[in-house]
Amino acid sequence: MKIIHFADLHLGVENYGRIDPTTGLSSRLNDFLSALDQLIDYALENNVDLVLFCGDAYKTREPSQTQQREFAKRINRLATSNIPVFLLAGNHDMPNASWRATTTEIFDTLAVKNIYVSSNRPDIYNIPTDSGTVQVVSLPWLRRSTLLSHEDTKNLSLEQVNQRMQEALTRVISDKAAALDTTLPAILAAHVWVTGAKVGSESLMSIGQEPAVLLSNIALPAFDYIALGHIHKHQVLSENPPVVYAGSLERVDFGEENDEKGFYVVDIDSDPAAGKRQVSFEFHPVNARRFLTIDVAPEADDLDPTATVLRAIAGQETNVKDSVVRLNISLPSTIEGQLRNNEIRDALKEAHYATIAREIQRETRLRLGDRTGEDIKPLTALKEYLELQEVSPERQKLLLEYGEKLIEGSE
Repeated sequence: MKIIHFADLHLGVENYGRIDPTTGLSSRLNDFLSALDQLIDYALENNVDLVLFCGDAYKTREPSQTQQREFAKRINRLATSNIPVFLLAGNHDMPNASWRATTTEIFDTLAVKNIYVSSNRPDIYNIPTDSGTVQVVSLPWLRRSTLLSHEDTKNLSLEQVNQRMQEALTRVISDKAAALDTTLPAILAAHVWVTGAKVGSESLMSIGQEPAVLLSNIALPAFDYIALGHIHKHQVLSENPPVVYAGSLERVDFGEENDEKGFYVVDIDSDPAAGKRQVSFEFHPVNARRFLTIDVAPEADDLDPTATVLRAIAGQETNVKDSVVRLNISLPSTIEGQLRNNEIRDALKEAHYATIAREIQRETRLRLGDRTGEDIKPLTALKEYLELQEVSPERQKLLLEYGEKLIEGSE
């Protein structure tokens, strides 16, 4: 049985993009759709039995009609090719009110053949494939209100609430694992934070402010494979059984600059003689949009800081083309005016998108003789300043009294 595991598509991320004048759509939408197309092409060309998506189809809980159309068009390619697709709801797929639908629920409502959707509660799905039936235990993103009543959390701190959530999630996983048919392969599909996972950028997340599950409570022997979504950095938390984050399919921001993007291909082989199943898995990268940071720091005695910046760009010439580029220039204020901005921007014209940030180093102005403001206490600084200004002793005394009160108040 061959299965594709991916997650965190986030259609609708448009940062670092440009508008296509023909369609009016962001070029970044095409980036994310291209990554998904590569996955679907692989599935069709390699006779995959099941495609497992572990949450966050869109950036927002209210995607545009165009984003929904493009996602549905690609999922339909799989379903009509007799490849079952399992869609799990992530936190970005959840509506802001419990009575509203999730972003993927429409597939379930229309009863689209070969598409299975888990939106609001954990469940067990028996999914028939060309290589036999596989059990999928679903753990979509669960709100506190789903697991805990108001009475459970009244007067509890956030840490205590998260602890209750962790216990509730652990019970759910354990109960579902106990209900599995041991003669069939079983997968846990979860959109959840597992403690110990390495976080990439996750600018869209609030790690630490949400409930987590201990690795030991999710890596249960009842599962042949644990497929995870929510964290954008692909990683393997456990080998036996495999506990795997697929990561996001396309780079979201510069926090993911060095992260390889793609999906996992999972093979489950049954050995009737041995009475057990063998599981192997491999990461398959996609051709994601490159993010590139160029740091350059001309010195104060640099006679041509622009040339220094241009050389740094030229050194990355092959990587700049079609990339999202962030150029960081750090230089002393004395040579800031010598930068020729037009030449620098022209050197980056082959980039898909480029930003230029300057960090200006300004000399610390000396105060009170040869000492800086950092070297002296506030009240002493005030006293010395008043003396330098030749303020009369009587007025100095009065001002120092007021100054001392102000300083004490601020402290």
